[in-house]
Amino acid sequence: MIQKREAIVDAVSGVTRDRHYGKSDWNGRIFTLIDTGGYVERSDDIFQKEIDKQVNLAIEEADAIIFMVDSTDGITGMDETMAKLLRRAQKPIFLALNKVDNALHRENTLEFYALGFETLYPISSINGSGSGELLDDLIQSLPKEEEAAADALPRFAVVGRPNAGKSSFINALIGEDRYIVTDIAGTTRDSIDTQYNRFGFDFKLVDTAGIRRKAKVKEDIEFYSVMRSVRAIENSDVCLLVVDANRGFDGQVQNIFWLAHRNHKGIIILINKWDLVEKDTHAAKAFELAIRKEIAPFTDVPILFVSSLTKQRIFKAVETAVEIYQNRSKRIPTREFNNQMLPIIEKFPPPSYKGKFVKIKFCTQLPTPYPQFAFFCNLPQYVKDPYRRFLENKLREIYNFKGIPIQIFFRKK
Repeated sequence: MIQKREAIVDAVSGVTRDRHYGKSDWNGRIFTLIDTGGYVERSDDIFQKEIDKQVNLAIEEADAIIFMVDSTDGITGMDETMAKLLRRAQKPIFLALNKVDNALHRENTLEFYALGFETLYPISSINGSGSGELLDDLIQSLPKEEEAAADALPRFAVVGRPNAGKSSFINALIGEDRYIVTDIAGTTRDSIDTQYNRFGFDFKLVDTAGIRRKAKVKEDIEFYSVMRSVRAIENSDVCLLVVDANRGFDGQVQNIFWLAHRNHKGIIILINKWDLVEKDTHAAKAFELAIRKEIAPFTDVPILFVSSLTKQRIFKAVETAVEIYQNRSKRIPTREFNNQMLPIIEKFPPPSYKGKFVKIKFCTQLPTPYPQFAFFCNLPQYVKDPYRRFLENKLREIYNFKGIPIQIFFRKK
């Protein structure tokens, strides 16, 4: 479903212990999948109790549930236990009968109606057969996108590692101690919204729990917090990535940065606790250069050095976040876009490939929530990534898309 080999697969049961997250796209609807470990009640396995708790949390958080059974085993006691557990959740449930690889296997699936579900979905994960019907019905059951985005106010998610100062930043911004702040990492457990309506700005600030590496996620409640934080990023317009100046832009912060980037969110990087760093006049420049090296080639991102304690530049951070939101919502008229880009393309055309020349005749911005552009040409398959980056750089020179990931597509004219 996610079109890559992300989860470990083995014939031995119990291989999946952690949760695996992945993006899937079906008929233009993008959704997140969570692969959980297998649920076994009263197991002697030392890992199983924790796995079962994580499964329950995933069920609670999900909008819909795919209940996967092994069609070659028939109905087992564990299947019946799982069916009872899922019915209590009162959510859309899709019973997927896996390993139905041919018509003969399909005939043996009727017994699964005994589990009490109205529709069966015989599928084969190996060759993909039957998955289309399952996905068609699955996306119909998900909340409508306009319902999910019913609140018209822009949403700014404050994200980062545990104890980076996210709650302190929001408290300093709104001028009151709305959020509990301690030196203990992980104080914030949930994603909490605050409406900010001052100085001509009106938006929602979302304080999220700190996201740390999966290997470090021990407690059930912290796993739940991380799930909520990931969802807060997915449902936001702009992510304010708060970085602890004392810890630097380490691997986990980079993971959060690229998570926001993959979800096409506006991004601003805030180096917090800058007042606590011993620095000379060149320290900020060196810090910034090191970050831009790590986030290349997407370097058109604002980096601000702030302090929640002294309120240094925190209002500048808000102004920049609002500017990024406006950049993300920008729409360029097609005529103007062609007048700007086609002369540049004519002067610097795509390199020839095996003696064939690519001719780009028309371009337009696509009607999507974030900047996507289509360039129509005779041989789109011969346009390579370097030229795609060239066009993106030219776009950024002409138009202000600071802090916004851009997608460029080449299509057959």
